[in-house]
Amino acid sequence: MSRPPVKGPLKLLHLHSTFDAGGKERRAVALMNRWGKGQKDQPIEHHIVSAQPGAMGAKALIDKKVSAFFPFGFPPLAGKLGVGRLRQLARAMRGFDLVLTYNWGAMDACMAHAVFAPTMGLPPLIHHEDGFNADEADGLKTSRNWYRRVALARASALMVPSRQLEHIALTVWHQPRSRVQRIANGIDTGLYARKPKPDLLPRVVKRPGEKWLGTLAGLRAVKNLPRMVRAMKDLPPEWHLVILGEGPEREAITAEAIRLELGHRVHLPGHVADPSLAVGLFDLFALSSDSEQAPLSVIEAMAAGLAVASPAVGDVAEMVAEPNRRFIVPANDEAAFAGAIATLAGDEPLRRAIGKANRDRARAEFDESVMANLYAQVYAQALGTNPFR
Repeated sequence: MSRPPVKGPLKLLHLHSTFDAGGKERRAVALMNRWGKGQKDQPIEHHIVSAQPGAMGAKALIDKKVSAFFPFGFPPLAGKLGVGRLRQLARAMRGFDLVLTYNWGAMDACMAHAVFAPTMGLPPLIHHEDGFNADEADGLKTSRNWYRRVALARASALMVPSRQLEHIALTVWHQPRSRVQRIANGIDTGLYARKPKPDLLPRVVKRPGEKWLGTLAGLRAVKNLPRMVRAMKDLPPEWHLVILGEGPEREAITAEAIRLELGHRVHLPGHVADPSLAVGLFDLFALSSDSEQAPLSVIEAMAAGLAVASPAVGDVAEMVAEPNRRFIVPANDEAAFAGAIATLAGDEPLRRAIGKANRDRARAEFDESVMANLYAQVYAQALGTNPFR
């Protein structure tokens, strides 16, 4: 059914599981920043809600040119399931032109839309699924699979960044092929060619002769960052581990570093607003997660010309350049992971050759312009108009 033309600003409602500066949030902000205020004849407003009200770290990344609002008093996205609460969520969606939901933490909003969209005349909804937390890292929960099937019944599209999630959406959640849209994550690859200053980061300075094994990650259990501490313990003393990010697992990471007597070589400077200014300080990039899909941090490392060591989670093995793939090791094999890091750390010419191949692949396959054009097509189809030109 065609929708009537939108009068006034086009209002997009973003319902996030969290709005801390993780991969999906940075992607959402990158799209907002790229599209700015929209077109002169069709301006855009972004209204952003987090299921965790205090988790708003990505707010600082939004360009001042973007019309971004943070509704006060929006119904909680998480809570006891009931018809009354779903009705309250559905009512809060009225007045918007497109609802964009993100991950499991926003799934109750999808359910409210599925139940009440016809009777309340709700706007179209597009859901984005980017992966799973620690509670589903070892296997999907049957109850959540069922809930997703029902809640996504009226979604205009289900956006996923990886082949693994695409397969799950089609075979486990039983979503129709026409609804599932796989779009690879992308970044502004040109920004990562900049040479960063050695004193850029708070509380840590890269000194002459030091080598940095680095990663970008929210400090959450699913990222399994203590595994990375253990993996670097036998590297030569000039190697330091630098973890850029913030989260609840900071103490666990620090405790593991102290246990292994590596406290002086493990650094947690915290969240970095612009990763493109910092990733170039790394000499080698590693990912230690138990679960990923198509991690933005891997693309950022590739764009910065780094070799990558990682468990074979999500699409990582397919994402990196062919020479890098032998360093994507079986998941949960800590010895193989540590071995991959040790081999790359000990061979600078190999790191450089792989880094160049990764940079070339990132520019060809994962540039933000390609991603943004594909997202714009899906959003415009749901809206019946294209303000993203």
